[in-house]
Amino acid sequence: MFTDMVGYTAITQSNETQAMEVLDRHYRLLRPFFPRFNGREVKTMGDSFLVEFDSALDALRCAVEIQSYLHDYNLTSKEGWKISLRIGVHLGDVIHQDGDVFGDAVNIASRIEPLAPPGGVVISEQVYDQVHNKSEFPLVPMGEKSLKNVSGSVQIYSVQMPWEREVPSERTGLDSKRIAVLPFVSMSPDPNDEYFADGLTEELITKISLVKGLEVIARTSAMNYKGQKKNASQIGNELKVGTLLEGSVRKAGNRIRVSAQLINANNEAHLWAETYDRSLDDIFAVQSDVAEKVASSLEVKLTSQVRETLRKGGTSSPEAHILYLKGEVHGRRWEKSELLESIRLFKEALALDENFALAYTGLASSYARLGFLDLVEPKEAFETSRAYAMKALELDETLPGPHLVLTAALQHDYDFKGAAKEVETAIGLDSNNVDAYRVLSALYAFLGRSEDSLRCADKELELDPVSAQSSGNAGTWYLYAKRYDKAIKLLKDAMELDPTNWFYLDNLGLAHIQRGMLDEGLNEVRKAYEMSKGSAHDLAYACVKAGKHAEARQLLASLLKEDQGRVSSTDLAGVYAALGENDKALDLLERAYEERSGYLTAVFTDFVFDGLRGEPRFRALMQKIGLNRPD
Repeated sequence: MFTDMVGYTAITQSNETQAMEVLDRHYRLLRPFFPRFNGREVKTMGDSFLVEFDSALDALRCAVEIQSYLHDYNLTSKEGWKISLRIGVHLGDVIHQDGDVFGDAVNIASRIEPLAPPGGVVISEQVYDQVHNKSEFPLVPMGEKSLKNVSGSVQIYSVQMPWEREVPSERTGLDSKRIAVLPFVSMSPDPNDEYFADGLTEELITKISLVKGLEVIARTSAMNYKGQKKNASQIGNELKVGTLLEGSVRKAGNRIRVSAQLINANNEAHLWAETYDRSLDDIFAVQSDVAEKVASSLEVKLTSQVRETLRKGGTSSPEAHILYLKGEVHGRRWEKSELLESIRLFKEALALDENFALAYTGLASSYARLGFLDLVEPKEAFETSRAYAMKALELDETLPGPHLVLTAALQHDYDFKGAAKEVETAIGLDSNNVDAYRVLSALYAFLGRSEDSLRCADKELELDPVSAQSSGNAGTWYLYAKRYDKAIKLLKDAMELDPTNWFYLDNLGLAHIQRGMLDEGLNEVRKAYEMSKGSAHDLAYACVKAGKHAEARQLLASLLKEDQGRVSSTDLAGVYAALGENDKALDLLERAYEERSGYLTAVFTDFVFDGLRGEPRFRALMQKIGLNRPD
């Protein structure tokens, strides 16, 4: 990597004292970046650096990170001058001699660097071949260039920096086949019927998601617009959708009035509108009709099979449907009392209609969540969840939800391939199911399929772009894939949407730690732990990386004083692993296996346990669980 300061000669000619100050500041700002990306400073040449890296991807990420930092630095700097660089990156063989490097590769790197714009980065074709499938930054071809003292021409690419990307016009380019169902407004006289409007919104999202050829934004992103007064163009641009479905619902006794309208987000034209005055018994027929009218308006052909699927499901009992909707509200929460309440409501719905497949799916989901969170005895909870999921599929094999819920029980049995198969089946039934991509990204990460994990995380973001959960989930898997810059951006997005979430803050701190920003990272991990008493092993790891070994030891001592059972075996194992006490860490991981710890599957992806990877006991445990990977 060659760097060169823009305009330094002019500063030198006008004010040598200032030039030396600028040069010194430039050295001090850039040098900390190199070791973060495994770079070695070969030498400086006046206002230029020559740096060698272990990989092309590390070099590219270092270059972009430097330019991003300087871009922000120049915007806020109070000095009368700015520091602007051109950076060129090339890949090739070099000769090491007397602390310097020589060869054609060095010559080419020095020749392509001037082709970069101020504040920009250019790379050669050799670098492009290594990074184009891994880089989160757009790479724009600049054509073949003839370079001085280099035989033949060299294909050059420019790295498009984040601040250079164009903001799409409010009126053009939005895909009409990409649709968001906005929260339906409750017009009911009873304010306690708000759940009914939210439930209708979610069920319409589910129905329209079954239409092949449409990409439907997930509920979590759509519900952000509840009560907001934004126009169609604004929402369209924020969600990158070309079509919006909005409406209202009024429930009074056994009667409902549903008004719906389909809007082109590019020009705010109404494509279709209709009002349904029906009895509550007809609510599923209304949903199916709306889905079919949306497909027709967007010129999407429905097969007879899809049309039949749209008209299936639901219950003939309005009372059972209302109990189900209320159960869904409680079932999306994480507290034991809320989940138990959802189970009660689902069972009441089934008492009214024993063939209500969605209610069985709801029961399966609530029991799986209780087991995952260790709020009840996990084995019994997962067995119960599996039984209800199978009953739902027996009643309606076209439902994607039961397949997705089954993955929790299969993961508890350490059957990861079986779990992945169930998620893939769910996606085959509903390609817009954001929860399926969320689960699959984690499964692929556990199986060591990092690129597949990130592909699913990106799809999750595409379907759920304004969601703390999706940004936080994707940021987590980018963190464990060692894509730290992307992880930091996504986790910051998640924290903006949900500042109280300790899990996202913890992972943001870890990403900063891995990037070498030790003080900032430790403060964030420490704060996350104080918020939740969550991941002790992450705090121990951050302390050790930041050189605070005494604090890590103090943390361990306090954990050992805790009541038995309050600290999980995997968490305590991670603390010992961070402190380098491998035997004690392995003892605890083997205990966690016997306990069927929920976090144990993630241990083999977690860098906190990197120090154990060469241990035969660790490899044996991986093999026993079914995660025996070559890494």
